[in-house]
Amino acid sequence: MSARGKGWWLTLVLAGLTVLVLALSLPGAARDAWERGGIYLLSRDFLEDIPKRLSGPGRFRFVLQPALAIALGIGAGRADRRAGRPPYLQALLLGSAARGELVRSAFWEIANLLMMGILLDAVSQWLILGVSHPGAALVVGPVLIATPYGVARGLTNRFTAAKVRPPRPGS
Repeated sequence: MSARGKGWWLTLVLAGLTVLVLALSLPGAARDAWERGGIYLLSRDFLEDIPKRLSGPGRFRFVLQPALAIALGIGAGRADRRAGRPPYLQALLLGSAARGELVRSAFWEIANLLMMGILLDAVSQWLILGVSHPGAALVVGPVLIATPYGVARGLTNRFTAAKVRPPRPGS
């Protein structure tokens, strides 16, 4: 269900929770940045903590979130093919006139999933690292979703045969 559909209230709740969790993360992240002498996202610790995220609480999201994003991307890629649009990444990267519409449609398709990714990353940081870094959550969560979505959407469009129905007699 897209964020523009019947589940708009879910999108609002997720947006509110995401903003709340990120706001609650700011004091601890600021204290950690002061003690560390720099921003976590730009530090070596960020890269060193990635294996902890893969083995700690919430590791299933590294499978579930990309899988859901791929499923949504396949559906959107099939719709692109039926509408005669070029493959998603090709249109996005090579300056299609409809680039803005492509980005908007992708955002609304995966908005709830993106917010869940950010929210889950922030919470899992608290559980694994003892502190949540909003910048890292804003990077890691969307990467787990936007990358597989975009690739799946583009490849599905490219490799799905367009099923054009012949016109019915009398129509």
